[in-house]
Amino acid sequence: MLISPVIVDYGMGNLGSVSNAFARLGVAAVISSDPNIVCAAPAIVLPGVGAFGEAMRRLRAGGLADALNTAVCKRGIPFLGICLGMHLVAERSEEGGDEPGLGWIAGRVVRITEAPGRFVPHVGWNDVHASEGEALFRNIVPGAHYYFDHSYDMDCSPDLVIARVEYAGRSVVAAIRHGNILAAQFHPEKSQNNGLRLFRNFLVISGETQPERVAC
Repeated sequence: MLISPVIVDYGMGNLGSVSNAFARLGVAAVISSDPNIVCAAPAIVLPGVGAFGEAMRRLRAGGLADALNTAVCKRGIPFLGICLGMHLVAERSEEGGDEPGLGWIAGRVVRITEAPGRFVPHVGWNDVHASEGEALFRNIVPGAHYYFDHSYDMDCSPDLVIARVEYAGRSVVAAIRHGNILAAQFHPEKSQNNGLRLFRNFLVISGETQPERVAC
């Protein structure tokens, strides 16, 4: 049986698209901006579209940053960040200057450098190459297509990276995992069947024996 995750509503995400994707799996996800509901969630999804600094301000102002810290860091609740939601788990981002994030993983968010044939933002479908045996990509063919729309990349330890994407000669982080914290740079909710498979894998992971809780 798949559990029903809470999708965090802080006014900067594709909430309807993410919720509809879970509905296609037969799961009624809960969309909420209530810190108490987020704190008590069995699994959490943090989508995001927009600027890093504004996202962090909204999370803090609504009490959601504290709720996320309690749920993910203290209770060890499975977490999936999407696009901007992945960036927010880092220590800092250079977007808009030098903005502090949730600080769950050691790393910075840096702008993708432009080069001949490499335009910013990186928009469209691209092949994702996942680490062998990674549960988030279970039963998904190697090099499966996912939809991207981003200008920034995660600069973190290679030990955290579970998938990469090649973009015009540059290797870009496509997904990370740190204990119960998972995150994807691409948009599963826009990635058709491969996205649905990834969401299902996250729910399966969430319903299994509690993953290792991280210190964050």
